[in-house]
Amino acid sequence: MSKEIISTAKAPAAIGTYSQAVKVGNTVYLSGQIPLIPETMELVEGEISVQIKQVFENLSAVCNASGGSLQNIVKLNIFLTDLSHFPTVNEIMAQYFEQPYPARAAIGVAQLPKNAQVEMDGVMVI
Repeated sequence: MSKEIISTAKAPAAIGTYSQAVKVGNTVYLSGQIPLIPETMELVEGEISVQIKQVFENLSAVCNASGGSLQNIVKLNIFLTDLSHFPTVNEIMAQYFEQPYPARAAIGVAQLPKNAQVEMDGVMVI
């Protein structure tokens, strides 16, 4: 089975030895996105809600480049440096997703790349 590497300038470039996404058949594996502004590769400034929205925008850009949308995500993983932000994630996620929602995990972590407060990755089927 062949794999297709997904890349778009509308999402942050990979900052390590990984691809933005890899498509195998009709399944797309989305690499983790932190709240980087694609054009500057700098973290978006502002409170956690601004960071969460930027992550969803970045994920959306990679989904679109893969031939799908956020609605095609079947599994979403959310990493937070402070789990008290979980209600904010839920509130903002409702602005980007419609029911039925994807399966999801929310994990508290000590640190994320570039000192981001949130990172998300996922799997989508198109």
